Amino acid sequence: MTSIAPITTELKTKAKPKDQSVYIRAKHCEAKVEQRVKFYDTECTGFYVSVTPNGAATFNFRYTDRNTKKQRTVWLGVYEATEFPVEAARTEAYLLKARVGRGENVAQAARLEKRTVAKQSKTIDDLIELRIKWMAHKERKADGEMRARIESHANVASHLRRFVSPRLGRKIATEVTRQEVAQLSKDIVEGKLGKPSVSNARHMRRALSGLYSWAADPEQDFVPVTCQPCIKLGKLKEYPAERFLSEPEIRTLWHGLDRPDLPWNRQTVLAIRFSLVTMLRSAESLGIARTELNSDGDKRSVDIPARRVKKRRVINQPLSDLAAEIVDEALKLGGKHPFLFPGRFDDAPLARSAMANALRGTWQIKNGEKVVKSQGLCELLGIEPFTPHDLRRTAATLCGELELPDGKISLCLDHQPSKDENGKPLPAVTRKHYNLATRIVLKKKRDVLDPWAAELRRIISEQKAADALMPLAA
Repeated sequence: MTSIAPITTELKTKAKPKDQSVYIRAKHCEAKVEQRVKFYDTECTGFYVSVTPNGAATFNFRYTDRNTKKQRTVWLGVYEATEFPVEAARTEAYLLKARVGRGENVAQAARLEKRTVAKQSKTIDDLIELRIKWMAHKERKADGEMRARIESHANVASHLRRFVSPRLGRKIATEVTRQEVAQLSKDIVEGKLGKPSVSNARHMRRALSGLYSWAADPEQDFVPVTCQPCIKLGKLKEYPAERFLSEPEIRTLWHGLDRPDLPWNRQTVLAIRFSLVTMLRSAESLGIARTELNSDGDKRSVDIPARRVKKRRVINQPLSDLAAEIVDEALKLGGKHPFLFPGRFDDAPLARSAMANALRGTWQIKNGEKVVKSQGLCELLGIEPFTPHDLRRTAATLCGELELPDGKISLCLDHQPSKDENGKPLPAVTRKHYNLATRIVLKKKRDVLDPWAAELRRIISEQKAADALMPLAA
């Protein structure tokens, strides 16, 4: 029987080239190798270059940590004959060696610096989206409800995306200058980014300044604390609004809102009247739920929760007899709807923009042209244009003409009064806690809202019957 010799296979492997100690020169960095080779510098201990088969050469510095007794390596950079030659890398290695000698942990410092550089290389668009996400994050508020961290985040996001992003979005955040922000602000005011608006420029500045302040916070650390391109930009020339309705305009509006041929529903009409009578803001009045209405005998009031109030504090607003009449009609009209002024959907009130749209009208752009969908009440009734906020100003102005105390008028407007009803300055602590004594505050508000309701009845009663029959303006 013939024996068969076993088949053996030899595995031939290339021996790993030995690392070399040389005085590193450019020729070592440009050497052609079949496997990775490290050239250690004979002059600067710990400095070496790692050369790979694909021709890449990277400089590193290796040292022993005095605290842990372990070896650490710091990456210095990639060899470039002109941009980063051997001598530049050797100089950096000597600097690191000196720091090690002083007891520094240079490897940890390098990692932190690398992380910081990576974070601070984000663009404005990157920061905008991170900021919006941070603002929209829900947290528990003082009243116990879970709401967005910054409750006005939708408006802030709008100004950042509409104005800042198109112009500065692609720039590295740390490279944006004050001159660029100033020019953007100027262009908004001059109408180069839409309708001319000082208000939009102011809100843009505030949103961008908030973005940088947030980005410089140690928790975020996206920009250095000294990076603030929104400081010392100069004041915007902005004039306070002075529009308020005269007595003839109030009469025309009040009786015109009863016309059956208006293109707007009755809920919106009642909401406009209610705003004029109560001095409440749009968001405060339009969102009123049935459960927020109170009755104490013949005295009625409404509690506006903090989440709908500008200053995020509960408003207890008394309802005059005229306001109560509007409420009764709205409740009857709404049936079993949970809100005083029902919206288009079963579980929602009128939209915040409902009154503004009704007053100015609505339109859309078709084929590049503005097409009117519904004419505004101001145009239809022949009244100079005004906004829902002007109704508050109208009420406050006419109450002032009735010589009602400024302090009490401020309470009705949910402003922090600086003076009491006798004109004496209020201490800061008093102003801060002025709204806490609910029954006292309600009485002071009634001292304004009841006379205001009586004055409104006088104004609207002077309307001639013939005036109510006049056709709507074209």
